[in-house]
Amino acid sequence: MGNAAALYERIESDRDLTRSLFRQALQNPAGAIDAICAIGEQLQLPVTVDEVKAHISNLDDDLSKQWLIKARGGL
Repeated sequence: MGNAAALYERIESDRDLTRSLFRQALQNPAGAIDAICAIGEQLQLPVTVDEVKAHISNLDDDLSKQWLIKARGGL
């Protein structure tokens, strides 16, 4: 499992963080991806923006995929 997958699991296990990032993603998708990368650094699970996008696009989760589509449009 790569850092992006491990980081996604850590974030997903924290309900408040997940909600916060999702709310941010609705208003500022690129900022939310940057925040995910910063969280990865803090947790010693460094990821790049491209790694985050690739991981989200491979999820079988329609909400995450919609979020990524919006993020791509905002970049």
